[in-house]
Amino acid sequence: MPNTATKTQVQVQDQLELLSSAIDDGSLAPVARMLNALPSPDAAHLIESSPPHMRRAIWTLVDKDNEGDILPYLAEEIQSEFLKGLDATEVAEITEGLETDDIADILQQLPKAIIREVLSSMGSQDRHRVERVIQFEENSAGGLMSTEMITVRAPLTLDVVLRYLRRHEQLPSNMDAIYVVGRHDTLIGVLPLSKLLISDPNSTVREVMKTDLYSLPVDMDDAEVAQLFERNDWISAPVVNHDGKLLGRITIDDVVDVIREDLEHNLFSMAGLSDEEETFSSVRDTLPRRAVWLGINLLTALLASASIKMFEGTIDKVVALAVLMPIVASMGGVAGSQTLTVVIRGMALGQIAKSNSRWLLQREILVAAMNGILWAVAVGIVASLIYNDFTLALIISLSMVLNLMMSALVGTLLPLGLKRLNIDPALAGGVLLTTVTDIFGFVTFLGLATWFYA
Repeated sequence: MPNTATKTQVQVQDQLELLSSAIDDGSLAPVARMLNALPSPDAAHLIESSPPHMRRAIWTLVDKDNEGDILPYLAEEIQSEFLKGLDATEVAEITEGLETDDIADILQQLPKAIIREVLSSMGSQDRHRVERVIQFEENSAGGLMSTEMITVRAPLTLDVVLRYLRRHEQLPSNMDAIYVVGRHDTLIGVLPLSKLLISDPNSTVREVMKTDLYSLPVDMDDAEVAQLFERNDWISAPVVNHDGKLLGRITIDDVVDVIREDLEHNLFSMAGLSDEEETFSSVRDTLPRRAVWLGINLLTALLASASIKMFEGTIDKVVALAVLMPIVASMGGVAGSQTLTVVIRGMALGQIAKSNSRWLLQREILVAAMNGILWAVAVGIVASLIYNDFTLALIISLSMVLNLMMSALVGTLLPLGLKRLNIDPALAGGVLLTTVTDIFGFVTFLGLATWFYA
């Protein structure tokens, strides 16, 4: 029996085929009913899985009442596409009822003039809450936080708190705790809901609350926030300013988005692609983004070719060098990529510091040297058998060991150096590493050949 994930994939494929044929035939009423009956995340996934020319048609089939629920689940580029042409009143209507952080994410994609108009059309309470979030950087704890939370005072009894909760029509999403504040809304503790439910109702909040809580500074980077959530298995965490005043809370659903975005960023960057690249980007958008990095790669390839040209005389004498030369560069490139990936991952998890970087460098060089010796012997034997030339076997063996050790050195130090220069290692590391290992491999291999065959 197929599992749930497989069933869902089949359903999405069937729905996409239905949408495509319906749009082609012009029979959209059944599709509209199907689309508006789907849960908001599924409807958003269906839209994202459609080519650009279909998205706008599908979006017109969404009921006005459902647009605001679906919009937060769409990628930012698609959100921007659908928001284009809407006036401030229409944007305010779409975002009505959304959580503060979702509204802030949507508004930050709009021109400042439209943002001001949207805010002015909101009620004073909603406007104040959105303004508290939108003033912070998008990639900070303040930009991630939501202001929907429940706070209480320490002297209250748990019975009073329970009666207060029952007065709410609904509680904030992913709520696992109530925050305890003092004067001027200073955070002094947290009351877990589990503790509230099992404790004596006559106990006071002060007697039951936890005071050994971890609060997030409002300007903390979102990557650090994600690391803390992952490390501590949090569902939510409070956000405070530098005076300890409670400003909002971050919930696990927002952190999952950060982790996914960071993963996509690293994945695309390693291939020299922009974060804005998506599966169904148009040719007009995709072409220039890829052309830039292909041009950069061409320049690095020309540098490698120039290093080979310096040894034309040696290659003319020993043609076998041209056959074996790619092996040295390829082995160095793969070994360097392995090291680079490990180091970038360690940096992303906050595991690498000055205190342990030396150990990591020594480990990578030692592993590279041992792998180099292992495969150098294998390649040396093969080269010796094929060409019946022990000198050639020795040359390729030595150059392979040296290039693998160089690849480990560069793969470790390059991302650390780029990070200090505030350059994204995932974006620039792969291209630079390949250039260094190719040039060093060619120069070492052909240089040794020149010396031995001189």
